[in-house]
Amino acid sequence: MPERGILGSRSTTRREVLTLGVGAAAYAMSRSGASAQDNTFRFGLTPVFLSNDLELLKLLRDYLSSAIGGSVELVTRRTYQEITALLVAGQLHGAWICGYPYVQFKADLDLVATPSWHGKPLYQSYLITSAGREIADWRELRGDIHAFSDPDSNSGSLVTRALLAENGLQSHSFFSRTFYTYGHRNVIRAVASGLAQSGSVDGYVWEVMLEIEPRLVEQTKIVRRSEWLGFPPIAAPKSLAGDPRVASLRNALISMPKDVDGRKVLALLRLDGFVKTDPGLFDAIAAKVETVRRFG
Repeated sequence: MPERGILGSRSTTRREVLTLGVGAAAYAMSRSGASAQDNTFRFGLTPVFLSNDLELLKLLRDYLSSAIGGSVELVTRRTYQEITALLVAGQLHGAWICGYPYVQFKADLDLVATPSWHGKPLYQSYLITSAGREIADWRELRGDIHAFSDPDSNSGSLVTRALLAENGLQSHSFFSRTFYTYGHRNVIRAVASGLAQSGSVDGYVWEVMLEIEPRLVEQTKIVRRSEWLGFPPIAAPKSLAGDPRVASLRNALISMPKDVDGRKVLALLRLDGFVKTDPGLFDAIAAKVETVRRFG
């Protein structure tokens, strides 16, 4: 069956997504005991985030708390859909999301900053397979069991679906079976273990994991690199555009290389820093969305 997600399903409307976001946010806030007087800055992290390492999360929270000037809560969820819905509904002050949901909800979101990796706010999507497999072209992946990261991930789903659509193909017929791992690390693990014969993964995550978990990643190899695309950005809801803490968040991110604790966070993430970018950086991703929609 075709993949379904808040951004990939024909039957899911923008209104339904916003309704989902309000409902999810109300539930989450009721569970946490939050009130209208709670001044905690809520920053969302999707599976695009490289690691759930406790040291990294603590350093990031402490840095943002100091730079913004108040309590910061890092909100994590299993799927892109959950974080995107909360962000669009204004229940998060900011979030590190993906370029795919950003272009879908650009009317509701402001760009705060974009990570810079190897000197540019760009990354690629990789098609990977097992290291010992003799394969030279992505078309040879036909009939594979294929691992996607998330239905609403650019590098972990959209790029591959757009590539297939450009060639008159669809993932549900090109691959024998597809499944979602809900994490780029998990795509690599699935391919390395043989659970999947191939996978779609964030190139930044693959490259960084090659440094920190080489024995795992070296069990896979790259079949195809996409063109360079806008790196998953930090976004904030337009409904909170007047909140001074959103401006403080932007300044905190852009100032990271100048701060001792900020540099520690960047070192763990293997990033140069964060930079201001124009929404046009994500036009190529928007074009892929349209390609997939036109093909059906």
